[in-house]
Amino acid sequence: MGKLMLGVIDATTYTPEMSDLTFKRSIAAVPFAGRYRLIDFVLSNMVNSGIESVAIFPKYQYRSLMDHLGSGKNWDLNRKRDGLFFFPSPDLPISHIGSFQHFQQHIDYFLRSTQKYALICNSYTVCNIDYEEVLRRHITNECDITRICYRGKSLDMFILETSLLLDLIANQQRNQYRSIVDVVNDEGNGLTVCDYEYDGYVAVIDSIERYFYHSLELLKPEVWKKLFLKGRPIYTKVKDEPPTKYTSYACVRNAMIANGCIIEGEIENSIISRAVKIGKGTVVHNSIIMQKSQIGDNCILEYVIVDKDARIGDGVKLIGTPNQPIVIRKGTIQGELMKS
Repeated sequence: MGKLMLGVIDATTYTPEMSDLTFKRSIAAVPFAGRYRLIDFVLSNMVNSGIESVAIFPKYQYRSLMDHLGSGKNWDLNRKRDGLFFFPSPDLPISHIGSFQHFQQHIDYFLRSTQKYALICNSYTVCNIDYEEVLRRHITNECDITRICYRGKSLDMFILETSLLLDLIANQQRNQYRSIVDVVNDEGNGLTVCDYEYDGYVAVIDSIERYFYHSLELLKPEVWKKLFLKGRPIYTKVKDEPPTKYTSYACVRNAMIANGCIIEGEIENSIISRAVKIGKGTVVHNSIIMQKSQIGDNCILEYVIVDKDARIGDGVKLIGTPNQPIVIRKGTIQGELMKS
């Protein structure tokens, strides 16, 4: 049934609350859970649901996103027919999820598609949902638009017939609907809008506080099992790296550590991404250290997010709070290294 749907991922969202992690990348490309990016979850959900044609509509800082996804090979989307498509439009004004103006600029994608239904999703909601089940409910209930919700709140994910979507795009000026969100929010739209209540794990990542909370939440086995389901894997870009090296000084408790790291210090309740170095005598608690970052010797980090390629010199002490973690921006240098 998934082959009846084309996937549309709106990667245009910008939230000031995420600016420390998105000033060099789009929110869709923000690392999550050690080895993934936020877009990996919605894209994997689509692939696991049998969708073979996926279009990404980005706006801001999308080079990192394109580098991560490449040809779509890791998601089995490097195909002669259908596959993965990028349709950027940097000049568009800010709009809600599913901008009809953005779709209009790339209308040939929709006109040439053979799928009867379209699935429109945002790029920053972490979940593991079966869109085929949603489509079956959509067809059975004879809905015009199905809105996927969690605890009564819209997840900005929608299913509708491609023909209806084309009609909404063509008549956006007359109807004064700028996006699919505008349509479903208008009770006088004359359409049958149904809600599908999803009862699995959901994390909406739209602020640093939520990013930090939901990241460390995955250290709980019961939460991890709700997101990473058997038979519905989350795919990501594959990188061949050696196993992590733990020296005799290392001490690790309740942590998620990716490949290629060198661990010489103490780590607890933390997520460590690929190719990170933690120096001797350093203590890392309740923190997130992203790819290729280097932490010097005798440091103390607690409630800290260290973005990709950052460096922290010896003897640096950084202590934030659960509600206000300290964020070290991508590629920046802290401490002694600043004096060298």
